[in-house]
Amino acid sequence: MYKWDVRDYSRSSSEQQKWARELLEKLKLSGNEQVLDIGSGDGKVTAEIASLLVHGSIVGIDSSEDMVRFARDNFPRDKFPNLSFEIMDARKLSFDEDFDVVFSNATLHWVIDHKPVLMGIRRSLKPQGRILLQMGGKGNAEEVLKVMEDVIKREKWRKYFTNFTFPYGFYGPKEYSGWLREVGLDAKRVELIEKDMIHKGKDGLLAWIRTTWLPYTQRVPEWQRDQFVEEVADVYLILRPIDGEGFVHIKMIRLEAEAVKGREDHP
Repeated sequence: MYKWDVRDYSRSSSEQQKWARELLEKLKLSGNEQVLDIGSGDGKVTAEIASLLVHGSIVGIDSSEDMVRFARDNFPRDKFPNLSFEIMDARKLSFDEDFDVVFSNATLHWVIDHKPVLMGIRRSLKPQGRILLQMGGKGNAEEVLKVMEDVIKREKWRKYFTNFTFPYGFYGPKEYSGWLREVGLDAKRVELIEKDMIHKGKDGLLAWIRTTWLPYTQRVPEWQRDQFVEEVADVYLILRPIDGEGFVHIKMIRLEAEAVKGREDHP
């Protein structure tokens, strides 16, 4: 379990929120659905979905107690009566045909084995319920990862990365479609989508590395983390310099999946 700096993440996650809004347009909510948001984080996106559910409701789940606490504090039930947050692991969903829609943005690449997640999603859905998931996909952040691999092999850092294994589940459409089919979710669309992630200058890049690349940064002692993050940023900026308008660009690839709950003789 990684220790999130929730306030720092909330300030530095505008790109994730922008992509979530793009994803929401594809969700096409009618306003009366019961929705589950897997990986609700700081709660901003979940609250946006709640505002669209005039006669419905949404539950946001996250495995981070700090994230859930922050979300509850910022979106209290007395002001957002159709919105609630729960601490829950995506691999251990405890719902039973409670939702019309399961939504997830920028979360499930934190899970290596997706079968338990997808089985839990299917159980959570009402008959004919649907899902819309987006996560890091095959080839995601490839250049950043190459930079990370270079930096962690350097003498200064390599002692902290003994027995380090790749921490993300970045998958492609073929294998993901197969997993959906195996658990009884009928895929309607599974595809990789290229995205241009943009950060404002070096400070924006530093904030993104600091707040989201926790499997790497939290291997390093806290007193050295800023130095590690700066080194990663500096190496990346040699590869991809800041553009003429002061922005840093990162090629990201997202796996996006839409499916509906299939026949009832599945687990």
